[in-house]
Amino acid sequence: MLEVTGLGGLIILILDIWAIVSIIGSSASTGSKVLWTLLVLLLPVVGFLIWLVAGPRSAPRHI
Repeated sequence: MLEVTGLGGLIILILDIWAIVSIIGSSASTGSKVLWTLLVLLLPVVGFLIWLVAGPRSAPRHI
């Protein structure tokens, strides 16, 4: 059981880091980036889910 909870925590950590990197790379304003980052850091699971649904998107890549 301990391994399952540790693995779940690791997965949440990886997803939160991915969310923060995406937030920083988005074209949103600095204030929005700070607020989204704080939300993801303070509420890791709920904040990630809210960001996934309504958060700022990464800047489009130009080829």
